[in-house]
Amino acid sequence: MAFNHLPAAMHDALGPLSVTPVTHSVPMARNLRPRTPAKGTGERPDPGTVLHRLASGADRAARITHTEHLPPREGRHAVWPHRIRPEVINAIQRAGVEHPWAHQAAAAEHALDGESVVIATGTASGKSLAYLAPVLSTLLDGSEAPNGRGATALYLAPTKALAADQRRSVKALAQPLGNAIRPAVYDGDTPVEEREWVRQYANYVLTNPDMLHRGILPAHPRWSSFLRALRYVVIDECHTYRGVFGSHVAQVLRRLRRLCARYGANPVFLLASATAAQPSVAAHRLTGLPVVEVADDASPRGELVFALWEPPLTDLHGEKGAPVRRTATAETADLLTDLAVQGVRTVAFARSRRGAELVAVIAQERLYEVDRTLARRVAAYRGGYLPEERRALEQALHSGELLGLAATSALELGIDVSGLDAVVICGYPGTRASLWQQAGRAGRSGEGALAILVARDDPLDTYLVHHPEALFQRPVESTVLDPDNPYVLAPHLCAAAAELPLTEADLELFGPASPGLMPQLEAAKLLRRRASGWHWTRRERAADLTDIRGESGRPVQIVEASTGRLLGTVDASAAHTTVHDGAVHLHQGRTYLVKRLDLDDPDGSVALVEEASPPYSTVARDTTSISVLETDTEIAWGAGRLCYGSVEVTNQVVSFLRRKLITGEVLGETKLDLPPRTLRTRAVWWTVTEDQLDAARINPEILGGALHAAEHASIGMLPLFATCDRWDIGGVSIPLHPDTLLPTVFVYDGHPGGAGFAERAFHTAREWLTATREAIASCECEAGCPSCVQSPKCGNGNDPLHKRGAVRLLTELLRGAPEVTAPEAPVEPTAGEPATRDRGAAPEPGAGAGSGTEEEPPGPPGT
Repeated sequence: MAFNHLPAAMHDALGPLSVTPVTHSVPMARNLRPRTPAKGTGERPDPGTVLHRLASGADRAARITHTEHLPPREGRHAVWPHRIRPEVINAIQRAGVEHPWAHQAAAAEHALDGESVVIATGTASGKSLAYLAPVLSTLLDGSEAPNGRGATALYLAPTKALAADQRRSVKALAQPLGNAIRPAVYDGDTPVEEREWVRQYANYVLTNPDMLHRGILPAHPRWSSFLRALRYVVIDECHTYRGVFGSHVAQVLRRLRRLCARYGANPVFLLASATAAQPSVAAHRLTGLPVVEVADDASPRGELVFALWEPPLTDLHGEKGAPVRRTATAETADLLTDLAVQGVRTVAFARSRRGAELVAVIAQERLYEVDRTLARRVAAYRGGYLPEERRALEQALHSGELLGLAATSALELGIDVSGLDAVVICGYPGTRASLWQQAGRAGRSGEGALAILVARDDPLDTYLVHHPEALFQRPVESTVLDPDNPYVLAPHLCAAAAELPLTEADLELFGPASPGLMPQLEAAKLLRRRASGWHWTRRERAADLTDIRGESGRPVQIVEASTGRLLGTVDASAAHTTVHDGAVHLHQGRTYLVKRLDLDDPDGSVALVEEASPPYSTVARDTTSISVLETDTEIAWGAGRLCYGSVEVTNQVVSFLRRKLITGEVLGETKLDLPPRTLRTRAVWWTVTEDQLDAARINPEILGGALHAAEHASIGMLPLFATCDRWDIGGVSIPLHPDTLLPTVFVYDGHPGGAGFAERAFHTAREWLTATREAIASCECEAGCPSCVQSPKCGNGNDPLHKRGAVRLLTELLRGAPEVTAPEAPVEPTAGEPATRDRGAAPEPGAGAGSGTEEEPPGPPGT
């Protein structure tokens, strides 16, 4: 079994950006400090008025395709359980909360009863207080023990920023309790001299799963007094633990439970989640424990006005002469500018680090022309910044110094940004759960709020802004994760054995797939069996076998060549596409050119950059081949077949394009010499026969283009049916695949061993491909455009594509689709050589695997 993380991702072209000054249709608003809004003076306009002002300019109103009004809701109060200490209740009341909402009291009751519970209520519904009340009460009890630490609690957040924000909140809430509550952050930014104090004296430790995996569990003897007293484990924003990352976290939590049991502790798990489908099922899968669900949101809610916004078509033409819409990045920057002029506190969420930087830079330039003081109150926030930069931005946001922020999803997760008036979402974030999480950042003080989703020139975004029922009338997605994925499970079994020898009894905790993996780990000389159990055999740390966020090795450092100054980092998996030789790199509004990417430096990979002002952006090109390893399930779709199984994908970045910033015109292509990466994963694929091609009037001249177009659109539409983002998946279309001997379209998970997305695609294939066909057929373009069949990630430069052929092909394929996609018995795999055709959309395993200015995901917070 190979534990390498593999192929490289591609980057989108920036696309056309209009950088002309904006003519504002509203008067300059007075600058208000966001944390002290004037009350009763009309200073804070209602969201409908704000939207009307935004849409009052020339042709602006036509860009709003739908407006959804969510009415305000009254809250329902309850009383705290009598077992919560009066001192804690008094502290909560001093913080301004006289009575809890009903769901807060119910969750606290379950926690005090020793039941693990998931609180799945809306944004700003007080989930933090629901778990803090029982936790603080228990810690206060424990502080009366002879050693002053008779009870401890562990808080896990998906990002460093959220953990730091929660520490501030806990410290403020617990201030009346004196030194009885001692919260402390323990992550990669914690100074070495503070770490021993945290281990010995803190009773509320805030960290992230990465640090738990690499820093705390392997050093458990030094944490023995903390683990022995561990009463509660809080898992915040647990809906983010999905896919491969969620599967890794599930195994980290099992390792934690095992060590706690060895020290005599049996902690209760308290999980907080945005509203999600079947939250108790997902929480059980994550923790391995039965979990009670509290999902009846009793908190009040202010009015929310939610607008769907489609940028206009421009006079420009893109690849193959296709019409081009104004980019969502430029449109979002316009909206952020106008909102800042109105004095409306706003966060604009971008899909990528580069997108966040661009939105902030464009808004700053335009605000500078209107009011120089406003330009200084807009900034970018993303992963990859140095710790001190992140802390300064977070403080500026809290203090009200910042009026507008362009951020990646690093700011999506629960950070207290009370006082926001509006949220602009630059491109559909991949799931309805994430969409509502981002929209919920505004109006957190109970005031009305405005949310705007700005569509990218992408099949899914275009479909959604013209089918609002897909957003507003469908429930949020179920969380997909698979702790039994052998690529996930195997390294955690090794890590567990390094922490304490593994026994037969332990294997039950790690799941039913564990016993079958042990012989393979022994054969690989990773584990050795002795009378006391399985032991880790190597000198290196077992925890370093895997990065739980799916990254491939240490982050690449970005260093300014002339000064040696460290600017930031980029994930190793994304380095081939983002910091290759000649790449344009943005950092806090400054533009740099990569002079050299050194992947062979023994001290770690380094990208040497120098500041420059090139009039172009860069986008990587790559090639992909795929071979079928094993077909697990296949069913008949008319004469064709729908299959699900294991595949091997080989990907290589081979060149990059330089594109003009304003027009998107390609200035040239430069070859690159980078090593290929391979990935063994799971895929869904479908085949069509000659008879089906004849029925669809698909001749050999257009077959490649029809398959390619259908592949692009199906990748773009899958996030509507599986809990994934576009960069989580990839695809290949081939007129004659050597393993199937038929025209074939593959869509695969971009993670080693799979992530459950292709399997979900298999089981929803009829609905998924029907929506794909509708998205292509309903597009107003003549021959294909980014709104239907062109992909910004295409390794082939969107050539060939045949829009009408794709519609006819999918129509014929769906004609034979069964009503219900039910699996049959596995069949024998077929043999064949890897395909060699460039693929249409390249993924990259793990976070940081994006491809382009609007699809590159934010990097991990690290440890």
